[in-house]
Amino acid sequence: MLTTVKNPSEIAAMRESGRMLATVLNTLSKKITVGMTTKDLANIAASELKILGGSPAFLGYQGFPDVLCTSINQEVVHGIPSVNRVLQDGDIVSLDFGVIYKGMITDGAISLVVGKSLSQKHTDLVKYTEQSLLSGIAAVRDGVKTGDIGAAIEKELNEHHYGIVRDLVGHGVGHELHEDPNIPNYGRANTGVRLKKHMTIAIEPMSTLGGDRVYIANDGWTVQTWDDSWSAHFEHTVLINDNDAEILTIV
Repeated sequence: MLTTVKNPSEIAAMRESGRMLATVLNTLSKKITVGMTTKDLANIAASELKILGGSPAFLGYQGFPDVLCTSINQEVVHGIPSVNRVLQDGDIVSLDFGVIYKGMITDGAISLVVGKSLSQKHTDLVKYTEQSLLSGIAAVRDGVKTGDIGAAIEKELNEHHYGIVRDLVGHGVGHELHEDPNIPNYGRANTGVRLKKHMTIAIEPMSTLGGDRVYIANDGWTVQTWDDSWSAHFEHTVLINDNDAEILTIV
């Protein structure tokens, strides 16, 4: 379904859903440490969200087995939490989370470098991937086209010579976790689907230190870089306004 123009009660519910999501990711960013497992992170997310009063959007979605996606280094997205995945010093970890509140869904992600062994090229990858997300958001306004958003993201990532994952895209969000239209992280300005005020979309650049090719691992979920280059991923759900976007997944 095409993402719809949201009414005031739906917007209010998405604001609260997004606040919960951001609160959980902030909690995880403060608690994440070397030696934790990715399952530890998922357990914290589930517990925190229950306290806040929301429901997990990912658990059971098309069969996904947990509340949180935890993707490490060359894993781009959709990593399954596991007691056997222990975080190492210097790892890049993407934490992707979705929340349902009063039937409305928000989707967001952050990437973190764990520990104290901070490689400059890895911290830069995380920094500039987040900046590309903000550049994409800055392009949003009533009447924006999906190509305008993609072009803004692509420009930022190209300046730093990062690979841009093309097989995975942003998307509409709200009543469903994934709604039309797709929002690629590359494109040409003034092309694509035109978006309207009070539609809600998830913008999510995924970049790599190598090429753009990816594949799905044997678990059927985890998307990895073809060349084993490390990656980063950021995502916000935003509400389109007259002249800008309101970030919903923020506190």
